[in-house]
Amino acid sequence: QVQLVESGGGSVQAGGSLRLSCAAFGPAYAISSFGWFRQAPGKEREGVASIYTGGGTTYYADSVKGRFTISQDNAKTTVYLQMNSLEPEDSAMYYCAARFGGASLSRARYSYWGQGIQVTVSS
Repeated sequence: QVQLVESGGGSVQAGGSLRLSCAAFGPAYAISSFGWFRQAPGKEREGVASIYTGGGTTYYADSVKGRFTISQDNAKTTVYLQMNSLEPEDSAMYYCAARFGGASLSRARYSYWGQGIQVTVSS
């Protein structure tokens, strides 16, 4: 069973930066892509960024392109989400997810989920 543990959330002022980390524990063969999702109160959970660990292919939501960067460590068991130029609209619970398959921003494609971590951006 794969377990995902997020860290790095918190509060920041608009224009600031945060880096989220997601460490995966369990059978490595079960994972080939990671995704970051977020959910604000009263809204649907939306895909933010995704990375395919095999080739490094990445996808981003239009709302974060140019501001957020997803990356992985050499062991391909930890992924990061560098968030720059944060806006109040980025405030949400952020979730790490993993799947066996290609990178995707569709939450339905993911089998494994972390508990989530709060990101709050104040104006």
